Amino acid sequence: MNDTTVTRTIDRAQYGLAGFLVVAGGYVLLDAAGLEDGFADQPVQPYTLPYVVGAVLVLLGILLAVATARGDRPEAEEGEDIDLTQGTDVRTVGILAAVLVANIALIDLLGWAITGALLFAGSAAALGSRTWVRDLAVGVALSVGSWYGFYVGLGVPIPAGILDGVL
Repeated sequence: MNDTTVTRTIDRAQYGLAGFLVVAGGYVLLDAAGLEDGFADQPVQPYTLPYVVGAVLVLLGILLAVATARGDRPEAEEGEDIDLTQGTDVRTVGILAAVLVANIALIDLLGWAITGALLFAGSAAALGSRTWVRDLAVGVALSVGSWYGFYVGLGVPIPAGILDGVL
C-alpha cells in the first residue's frame, strides 16, 4: 500500500471574499437596524429589503468559507474560454475607456439618446464589430428605449440634450 501525503493549499482569496461578504452583510444589517418604521398601512416596511440582503450576504459568506474549508476550489481555466497565457489588450481597454469618457463628457450636451447610441456603437467597434450601420441602429433603439423606460416609465429624469422637446 502506498502512503501518499496530500498537501492542501489554503485559498486565502476565497477566505478573503467570504470575510468581505460577512462584513458587508453585517454592515447592511447594522445600517438597516437604524431605519425608521414606515406608515402603519405599508405591508412591507422600509427595513425589510436591507435585512434580507444583509442576511443573504452573511449566509453566502459563511457558506463560501465552509466550502473553502472542505477543499472546494474554483478551477482557473474552467470559468471562461480564455487563454490565460495572453496579456491584457491595452488598446481595446483604452478605446473602451475613451468611449466611456466621451459619453460622460457629452451626455449633458447631446443627451442620453445620442450618447447612448454612440456608446453602444463605439463599444461594439472596439470589441471587433465592423457593421457600423447595424451597431448604430441597435444603439439608437436601446438608448431611446431606455430613455423612455427611465424618464416616462420610472420617472427618473435622464438628460435629453439637444433632443429636448423632440423625445
